[in-house]
Amino acid sequence: MRLGVLDVGSNTVHLLVMDAHQGARPLPAFSHKDELRLAEHLVGGDRLSDEGAARLGAFVREAVRIAEDKGVEDLVAFATSAVRDAVNGEDVLAQIKADTRVDIQVLSGDDEARLTFLAVRRWFGWSSGRLLVTDIGGGSLEIASGIDEEPDVAVSLPLGAGRLTRDWFTADPPDPEELRALRRHVRAEIARTVGAVAKYGRPDHAVATSKTFRQLARIAGAASSGEGTYVKRTLTHDDLVEWTGRLATMPAARRAELPGVSAGRAAQLLAGAVVADAAMDLFELPVLEICPWALREGVILRRLDGLPMGRPSVADQ
Repeated sequence: MRLGVLDVGSNTVHLLVMDAHQGARPLPAFSHKDELRLAEHLVGGDRLSDEGAARLGAFVREAVRIAEDKGVEDLVAFATSAVRDAVNGEDVLAQIKADTRVDIQVLSGDDEARLTFLAVRRWFGWSSGRLLVTDIGGGSLEIASGIDEEPDVAVSLPLGAGRLTRDWFTADPPDPEELRALRRHVRAEIARTVGAVAKYGRPDHAVATSKTFRQLARIAGAASSGEGTYVKRTLTHDDLVEWTGRLATMPAARRAELPGVSAGRAAQLLAGAVVADAAMDLFELPVLEICPWALREGVILRRLDGLPMGRPSVADQ
């Protein structure tokens, strides 16, 4: 079966076409994305602007045409933090559904964490034991831990790299006091979750997903994407601490010159590093392994699992 996943994120809107069937790993067949930066179109911080809604609608119409051209049989569409935060998000999605017949479901933060955890579990398998999974998005941080495919605990915090950059930094690079204030805020938020996660035991395997973690690992010396999906990539806390200090002195234009860092994400990389540093420190994780699968793959896997038994996926609910 050829499936399509339309991921409406805070930074990027992404259509991923995959060839998939039960018992086999989903294989990417085509990718189309655009950095719409919907989170920056939240007027007053909580209402998606007319321009943002129009740009999203145009992308969905284009995605439908592409999906048809690529022979997609089933299109699963979901939205995360930016639309979830918008007070008019449901109205915007209702209009898009009326125009395109694409039903974009808004995932909760916990849903994001659980589906990402599923993808990581399938990627690394049962031999990984207890997994601790962290994912830094544009609007939120997800943390999940468990021994099975369903995590014992799943947490979502409003600590996305894009959100924090907009809310806490006024200069490029930021003033040291702004950075210090952000660091205090992030650590206080994450610290509240440590007990709820740690009570289930130490992880056997600590894993990170998302563009932010991939970029941090790359600048710290991990293999480039061109070296292939199956190359092991890790990020140590020692390297992260060193690079967080270096990023704090660089303007976004200079960060964009670093290996693996895109111009569109460079401005938020420092805030992402602050979150990553806090998570690794507070959960006592000396190293994280980067997983190439994340939320989109989790949505596909849940859909495939549910089809024969008729069970609805999270994206259907």
